[in-house]
Amino acid sequence: MTAITTRKLGRTGPTTSALGLGAMGMSDLYGPADEAESIATIHAALDAGITLIDTGDFYGMGHNELLIHQALRGRDRESVQLSVKFGAQRGPDGAWIGYDASPAATKTALAYTLKRLGTEYIDVYRPARLDPNVPIEETVGAIAEMVKAGYVRHIGLSEVGAATLRRAAAVHPISDLQIEYSLLSRTLEAEVLPTARELGIAVTAYGVLSRGLLSGHWSADRAMAGTDFRGHSPRFQGENLTHNLSLVEALRAIAQAKGATVAQVAIAWVAAQGEDIVPLVGARRRERLTEALGSLRVQLDAADLAAIEAAVPAGAAAGERYAAAQMASLDSEQSAPGAH
Repeated sequence: MTAITTRKLGRTGPTTSALGLGAMGMSDLYGPADEAESIATIHAALDAGITLIDTGDFYGMGHNELLIHQALRGRDRESVQLSVKFGAQRGPDGAWIGYDASPAATKTALAYTLKRLGTEYIDVYRPARLDPNVPIEETVGAIAEMVKAGYVRHIGLSEVGAATLRRAAAVHPISDLQIEYSLLSRTLEAEVLPTARELGIAVTAYGVLSRGLLSGHWSADRAMAGTDFRGHSPRFQGENLTHNLSLVEALRAIAQAKGATVAQVAIAWVAAQGEDIVPLVGARRRERLTEALGSLRVQLDAADLAAIEAAVPAGAAAGERYAAAQMASLDSEQSAPGAH
């Protein structure tokens, strides 16, 4: 197996594995998951050299953090970087009922997260979205107090635009911006990514396989569980899906020529966009993790990158990455032209 190299999360952040594990799907939003297989997958990731695990306190209403706590029992805490998002409010039925990143809510959420994860500190703590009712300076200021107190080591952000990045970084160093980045989601390239680089902020890229669309395993007739958010995602509907799957087939031809899978090339493409980018893979099963780890062996030269660009040019995807109401709430998309 290819050894996993490391990358640094920005000028001030931690050094992590060059590939991270996103644990959301083990608890929520992609339909039922197998808990034993989820834990086995986390163990396999750690054993392979992945050190960055990303979660959110609202993934399964705390279930994801409890799952990670269970998986990390007996492991060296200092060898793992835990990245946690907070702020989304949910009801007992799982309904999304608002957002709160006020200073008091920030500290309360952190207290519960520390307890569920069974740890004394979080490596990177971040609001999952910009709270429209709370200045980013107040949210970052509250986390900065928690850094000073030793409960948090680094501050991250998620899905914010360039102006918000600047305002946040003026309050406290920001290690990384977590944002969707894939061959099908490239709006950050216009303004957000250059600003992050100017400020010395890394990118932890989620959705590198565009929610499974770029996995090479998706089919037009695939049935989805009622709890699978992709059933409402514009990119997975009707003619949009047909078009997007044609892009996948164009990518498949390039992958086959490289002796790789579609997923491996898609992940390798994100990693090739800069040493300051760490792809997060949302593998829920060991076989998918193994495939994702294979992306580390895929070397893309200039000719490969040009062929990929020709097959899946920027803005080629049909449909937005979220439904209209969610897109409107994304600070990262408000000044970004083009396809999402």
